[in-house]
Amino acid sequence: MSKKVLAIDFGASSGRAIIGEFDGERIYLTEIHRFSNDPVILGGTMYWDVLRLFHEIKQSLIKAKEYGEIDSLAIDTWGVDFGLLDADGRLIDNPVHYRDSRTSGMLDEAFKIIPKDELYKATGNQFMEINTAFQLLSLVKNRPELLSRADKMLMMPDLFSYFLSGQKVAERSIASTTQLFDQIEKDWSYDTARNLGIDVNLLPKIVESGTYIGTLSPEICRELDINPIKIIAVCGHDTQSALVATPAKEKDFAFLSSGTWSLLGTELDEPIVDENSLRLNVTNEQGYAGKTSFLKNIIGLWLIQESRRQWIREGREYSFMELEALAKEAEPFKCFIDPDANEFTPAGNIPERIKKYCEKTGQYIPQTVGEIMRCIYESLALKYRAAISELEACTGKRFKTLYMIGGGTKDRFLSSLTACSCGITVSSGPVEATAFGNIAIQLMTTGDIKGLDRAREIVCKSERIYTYEPKNTEAWDKAYQRFLSAVR
Repeated sequence: MSKKVLAIDFGASSGRAIIGEFDGERIYLTEIHRFSNDPVILGGTMYWDVLRLFHEIKQSLIKAKEYGEIDSLAIDTWGVDFGLLDADGRLIDNPVHYRDSRTSGMLDEAFKIIPKDELYKATGNQFMEINTAFQLLSLVKNRPELLSRADKMLMMPDLFSYFLSGQKVAERSIASTTQLFDQIEKDWSYDTARNLGIDVNLLPKIVESGTYIGTLSPEICRELDINPIKIIAVCGHDTQSALVATPAKEKDFAFLSSGTWSLLGTELDEPIVDENSLRLNVTNEQGYAGKTSFLKNIIGLWLIQESRRQWIREGREYSFMELEALAKEAEPFKCFIDPDANEFTPAGNIPERIKKYCEKTGQYIPQTVGEIMRCIYESLALKYRAAISELEACTGKRFKTLYMIGGGTKDRFLSSLTACSCGITVSSGPVEATAFGNIAIQLMTTGDIKGLDRAREIVCKSERIYTYEPKNTEAWDKAYQRFLSAVR
């Protein structure tokens, strides 16, 4: 008999509910609900619309009834953001979006308390102001009354699972995105929290990825007229769920999870926390089955998404396909940006900021939509090359294939440019890697799939994978040197 499980996957701009049906050899996906995930700015603060998102979870459960008995469900989301609960388990405030300005300057404030090298040694995380530790530090400094009311901090996937089951836990992969997690001991870094003035009692018990944590509450079952469903804590960080679905057969491989963010890394048996990884600002995260993801967080399709929003505000409503076509028509290698430059993180007029960046760095200033898009595409592809070089320097490994997974693989132009820029084969797909990984972990938890290698084999059978080979490598080598000059 086939088995059906439900994956609810929240990305930074949209969410979807997908039923995975497993027949013993393949997983078949059926998307039953898709919805927008739009932040709300109120009183100068950017919030996640968490009650609306929970409403969408309920809509997903209602729609799932049409597909028969669902054995289990699991939730994955983006990293670093959280909700605070009081002693009665009530949500104190709407979770704040990682792009909110409250963390501005908090890295420097943290380094005054804990020297940079000591903080990295304790947590092994890439330094980004959006990280949970620095969000909490901003509350310590600016809203201590809010923290005084808080009993527990739950990361976003754990918060939604709590709303469904009443169980307060921290799944390991999402906890490891916080800069409050000890990658070596694989537990909270309590000393880091104390030193930053964060009450360690806020930190819930950590559970392994692939843990049965409870059942849909009787109240929700009555409200929605559905039967109880088991709730499993898969890799709550969507990148780590996606990594489970990477169709790699070799042990040493590089992956690129492509979406609003690009996360490029490799899978290790143990974390790397040393002077080299600190210098290159590489992060360690916990993955499934005790694995460590050693990776770089890179701004990804956000640059295209936010540029498109700006052009729409100006009355020019391009589709993503139209933007890709305009980029293809534009002359190559005219100018580059560092996608991770601070000016590209906030929402707003990205095209104008790209022009100013190019002017500041003495490059050609792109004038047309196509030239701006070409600049974004090539800069991302070249940034990926730089990240692979840094990973190889840290690990001593040499990667022959880059496994590109996630929604960004629908953009075949970006996949092609990445192969050319990096000078290696790019394996592109599955598109729904996060959902596949979420579902595979549920099936491994229930014993229907025996182990990670078997899960990856099944995913590879279940989805078409495209391959791109490098071309025009000499021109890309020259462009890479110009890119490095532009981003230094």
